[in-house]
Amino acid sequence: MKPTLRKNWPKYVLQWGVLAALIFFLSGLAAKVFPKLGAADPEAYCPMGGLESLTTYLTRGSLPCSMSSTQILMGILMAASVVLLGKLFCAYLCPIGSVEDILTKLRKAFGFNDVEIREGSLPDLLLRLVKYGLLFWLFYATATSSELICKRIDPYYAIATGFKGEIVIWMSLTALATVIVCGFFVKRFFCRYICPLGAAANTFRFWLPLLLLAGLWWVLSLAGLSLQWWWLLAAFCILGYLLEVLYRKPKLQLLHVIYDDDSCTRRCYNCQKSCPYNIDIPASGGVVTHVDCTLCGECVATCPTSAVSFGAVTKNMGNGLGRFLPPVLAIALTVLGIVFGHNFEVPTIDEKWDIAEGVELQTMTVENLTSVHCYNSSMAFKSKMQKEKGVHGVRTYAASHTVVITYDPTVTSEEKILENLYEPSHFRVNSPDPSVYKTLRKQTIRTEHMPNRTDLNHLGLLMRYSGKKIFGLQSEYDCPLIIHVYSDPAEELDEAWFREIVEKKLLQIPTKDGGTKDFPLNFTFVRMEKGSSLIPIADYLQGMFDNFTSESKGDLAKYAAAPQYIYEIEDQNYEKPVIRRVLPYLSNYLVGQDGVIGVYVKLNDRFKPSLQIRFASPITGDGIWELLQSEKWVITNSQGETREVDAMMKFDKKGKVYSY
Repeated sequence: MKPTLRKNWPKYVLQWGVLAALIFFLSGLAAKVFPKLGAADPEAYCPMGGLESLTTYLTRGSLPCSMSSTQILMGILMAASVVLLGKLFCAYLCPIGSVEDILTKLRKAFGFNDVEIREGSLPDLLLRLVKYGLLFWLFYATATSSELICKRIDPYYAIATGFKGEIVIWMSLTALATVIVCGFFVKRFFCRYICPLGAAANTFRFWLPLLLLAGLWWVLSLAGLSLQWWWLLAAFCILGYLLEVLYRKPKLQLLHVIYDDDSCTRRCYNCQKSCPYNIDIPASGGVVTHVDCTLCGECVATCPTSAVSFGAVTKNMGNGLGRFLPPVLAIALTVLGIVFGHNFEVPTIDEKWDIAEGVELQTMTVENLTSVHCYNSSMAFKSKMQKEKGVHGVRTYAASHTVVITYDPTVTSEEKILENLYEPSHFRVNSPDPSVYKTLRKQTIRTEHMPNRTDLNHLGLLMRYSGKKIFGLQSEYDCPLIIHVYSDPAEELDEAWFREIVEKKLLQIPTKDGGTKDFPLNFTFVRMEKGSSLIPIADYLQGMFDNFTSESKGDLAKYAAAPQYIYEIEDQNYEKPVIRRVLPYLSNYLVGQDGVIGVYVKLNDRFKPSLQIRFASPITGDGIWELLQSEKWVITNSQGETREVDAMMKFDKKGKVYSY
C-alpha cells in the first residue's frame, strides 16, 4: 500500500497545522512573539465544552466555569456539520485524532501489526458502550455542578495546561495512556471506544430518530407528565448506542465517500487497510454511510483505480477538486464559529429576585469587571448584589467581564450601586525605610475605568517600573476614582507624568525565564488635584497594613479585671496572602484555649508585622509556645462542633512577653 501523504496532503496540512498552532499558542511562544495576544486558553474553541455548556444553559439557565458563546457556537456548528456533512472535526481538527493517526504511522514504521477488534464482536460491542457511559456522566455532572467535568479526563486539556489545570491526575494519566498505548496497537482506539464527543457525533448522525425522540418528549410534557431533563439525556445516549451497534448506517447526509463498483479490481483492498476504522468500502454498495466514517480521505488516496472518491449525496465529484472539499468545509465552519462567536455572548447567569408587581425597573451596565470571570464568581457577585437594597437582578457575561444590574430607581441609583460595588484598596509600590523617611508626600489624582481591586496593583507596578521613588497607592470611591499617591518628598511628579503612566496600554511584568507576562490596560487619567501634603511615616505604614483581629467577647469580659499580657512573634511573612488565609484557623484554635483572649496581626512599635496573642492567667507565655508547637489544631464551627486538623503554620522562634 502506497503512502497517502502525497495524494491526501490537504488533510495532513490541516491536521499538522492545527497541532503546530496549538503548540505555538499553548507553549507560550505566541505570547512572546505577539505580546498583545496574552495567554492562550486551551478550551477557547472546544466543541465538547460548547455542547456541555449548552446543556447546562438549557437546564439551569447558566454557563459552567468560564465557558463563552464561542464554545457554544463551536459545539452547535459541530453538531450541525455532523448532521449535514459528517464527522469533519474528528478527521481534520481534533488533536487527539491527529495524534492517533501519527501513532498508527509509527507502528507501521516499526513493523508492528495492528490489533484488529472485529466489528460486531463482543469486545467491540462492550467497548463502544464506554463512550456513551462517559457521555452521560460528563453532561449530567457538568449540568448539575456548573463545572466543566470533561477537563478532569481530557488528555488534550491535561497536556495543554502542563497537568496544572482543573484535572484529576489519575483520570488524565489513564486517558493519556489509553490514547498512546491503545492507539499505537489499535487504529483510532480512543476515538472509536472512549471519546464522548465521538459518541455525541455518532448519535447526531441519526438525526431523524433523534427528532422523533424529541417529539415524543414534547408530547409527553404537554400531556402533563413530570419529566426530568436527564431522562432525555439518558434516552439520547441509549438510542445512540443501539443505533450505532445495530444499524450503523445513517443515510440522511449530504457528503459521502462514493464507491464505484465497476472501477474496482477487488484485488488490493487498500481502501479498507488504510481506513482508520477498517470500514469495508467495497461492501458499502455505492455510498459509504458507515457511522464511523469521518471523511478523512485515506481510502480515496490509496485507491489505485480511482474507484473511491468524495461525493455530494450520490454524485461523484471526482478526485480533483473533490479531495479539497472536506478540509475546506472544516476550515470554513471553524472560521464561522470564531467570527460569530466573538460577536454575541450568552450570559453566564441571568437571575432576578423579589420583584413586586407594577414596579418599573431600570438596568445599568458595568464593563471590565475582571472579578467576574466564571460561573462561581458570577454567583458570588449575585450574592453581593442581593444584599444591596433596591437591586433585583444580575446578568453576567464572564468572557467579557461585563455585568448588567437590574434595580429600582426609587430605592437606589447607579451612583449608589457603583459606590457599594467598589472596594477601596491599597498597594505598596516600594518600601520606605522608617530610619530615612520621617514624612512622605501625598498627592491625589483622579482616574476612570478602574473598577477592580487588581487595577490599582497594575497601576502601582507601572509606577514601580518607572524608577521613581513612589512608595504606595491608596484608592477611595468617587466619580472619577480617587487615588492617593505617596512618594519621596523630593520627587517631582507633575500632571504630565501621571497622565503618561496611567494611560499606558500594556503592563509588562518580568518573569524568571527572562521574558515578560503582559497585561493589557485601558485606564483613563482625568486630572491631578491641586496641592500636596506631608504625612508622618508612621501614619502611612499603619494605613498600608491590613490588621487582623479575632477576640472572644466572653473572655474579654471574663478577664477584664485580671492582669493581661501579649505574646508577640515578629515576622515579615505575616503580610503574605498564604499566611493571612490561615489566620482565622489559628485564631479559632487559640481563642478556644482557656486564658487566650484574642489574636492579632499588626505592626509593632518598630513597624514590623507581628503576631500578637493576648492572654491572662491561668495560661502563661510558655503555655502559648506549647500551643503553637502542637501538630494538631482543634477547630470549632459556628454550631459548636469540633474537628481536629493538622497544624497549618510552623513557628521556629519563641516570642517575647510583655504587659498588655
